[in-house]
Amino acid sequence: MNRLFLPVFLLLGVLAAAPSSPAQTGAKNSAATASNSSLPSEATIDAFLKKMFGWDSDLTWKIAEIKPSEAGGISQATVLFSTPQGQQAMKIYITPDQKYAFRGDLMPFGSDPFAATRADLKAATGPAHGAKDPAITIVEFGDLQCPACKAAQPNINKLMEEEPRAKLIFENYPLEQIHKWAMTGAKYVDCLASDNNDATWKFIATVYEHQAEVNEQNVEQMLKGYVKDSGGNPDAVAACAAKPETEKRVRASMALGEKLDVNSTPTFFINGRRIVGFSANSIPYDKVKQMVDFDLAGMK
Repeated sequence: MNRLFLPVFLLLGVLAAAPSSPAQTGAKNSAATASNSSLPSEATIDAFLKKMFGWDSDLTWKIAEIKPSEAGGISQATVLFSTPQGQQAMKIYITPDQKYAFRGDLMPFGSDPFAATRADLKAATGPAHGAKDPAITIVEFGDLQCPACKAAQPNINKLMEEEPRAKLIFENYPLEQIHKWAMTGAKYVDCLASDNNDATWKFIATVYEHQAEVNEQNVEQMLKGYVKDSGGNPDAVAACAAKPETEKRVRASMALGEKLDVNSTPTFFINGRRIVGFSANSIPYDKVKQMVDFDLAGMK
């Protein structure tokens, strides 16, 4: 967790590690399960934030989304907080009477709380590697420009090396509003994966390794070079990335993440269990390995 935002989290009550970035910006209301009249307005939420955090002149925010939560009657707002040092997204839940707000993550409930998520994740079609008949399926929603995704790579690579019964699927989830070349990176992943799966994983690793060297001006040149270094055809991938249907596929991956309420990267689902982040600054390796071992023990 970023220490810069600790006072914010303490005020609202931290129930889980906060995500690094929102998936979308620009406030919007959804009436998927409730009428717009039951949702708090953007003005009301902004007034609340001003009273709570207006004392901090270094802190600004943008209300990214207001929608019904999965829990009946409770509204959900996603807010992007910014300081000169960085950005952090937060989900705030508002009770039906709009008298109380709380912060955290809603947890699925039941004897198999992750079953519905596993069913949804059957739609994950991104590049994959690992066991052909896996006991553990890990789906990562990632963004090639995301520093937290880069930080998670040593841990996820170690986990895949140590657990031969695991399969990893990478789903594109570019945070295009704050990561300006992430969508281009996602298109390259999509196109390369359709032609050369092994090269795709080399490409992803190479982009993360050189992440700081890529910018909006040189992204095409740099990514084509990384495709070549990974064993792919850079001209063919670049041509594919420019096609409208490629962006359509990327947005389908993003829509799957949004359905699962992904609002930051990296977000992992381990047999349906949500893990936000996977590094020393979020969730350490040993804890995630314990979760995997626990699931495997339950299959015996």
